[in-house]
Amino acid sequence: MNYDEEKLAARFATAEAARRGVALHAFAHNAIVLRQKLQGQGTVAKYVNDAIGFGMSPEQMLVYSENAYGTADCISFNRNKLRIHDLKTGVTPASEHQLEVYAALFCLEYGFKPFDIDMDLRLYQTDEVKIFDEVDPGLIAHIMDKIITFDKLLKRWRLEVAA
Repeated sequence: MNYDEEKLAARFATAEAARRGVALHAFAHNAIVLRQKLQGQGTVAKYVNDAIGFGMSPEQMLVYSENAYGTADCISFNRNKLRIHDLKTGVTPASEHQLEVYAALFCLEYGFKPFDIDMDLRLYQTDEVKIFDEVDPGLIAHIMDKIITFDKLLKRWRLEVAA
């Protein structure tokens, strides 16, 4: 295989992995909406079964502003406990940072202080569940402050460009 073929093959593999990830997310979404538990111990089964067990909603938009938003794979807020679960279908190790941003967006959108609620953030990847149940509320508050600050900047810059 020559260099161009190698690059093309790598791009194809990346595109196929992305396509598969989208399809797995859609499958998991449908299973959760239908409350259809899955057999087995694989990543998707664990994710779906936990989401159903905790009464979570899939693909939930979190919107602070036109500049700050995201979609949580699964989320619930019950008895003062925020749960956010994220399904990762790739092999590159994921971090909890995206979940922390979603927690900050949730707090901003719904007016909660991170110090006043409990949080359970989970990553589902490569047949493992990483549970982050000792979330630092100070870190979430810091992320909230960053979101607010950058949102104000972006709004100001938009006005200056439009003028």
